[in-house]
Amino acid sequence: MIPVGALLFYTVVFFLGYFAIHGLNVFARRILINRRIAGLGGVLVMAVFHGYKIINSPPPTGQAIDAIYALAYYVVFPVSVIVGVCIYIPRIAIHSCQCKEIPPPHK
Repeated sequence: MIPVGALLFYTVVFFLGYFAIHGLNVFARRILINRRIAGLGGVLVMAVFHGYKIINSPPPTGQAIDAIYALAYYVVFPVSVIVGVCIYIPRIAIHSCQCKEIPPPHK
């Protein structure tokens, strides 16, 4: 089962950082900070705090999970998905722009 709640949480954190920096850039009328890097920075800071809380709190009663499993399931997996998407999306945009300029092969 995929941790959809954690994935949505980190997605919201990413977009809060992304749009906060976008607002700052619009207010300053120039690009001060890259929006994608700022969003990832917020996700990584939140992941560190979330991981710290998971490791230092006792496991829930009635569940047979340990801290490492919870850390991997609720922090590492969602953060790796967010980072993977942030790396993959610009490559799609570059590839789609390059494909329009390349002429079709001759038969």
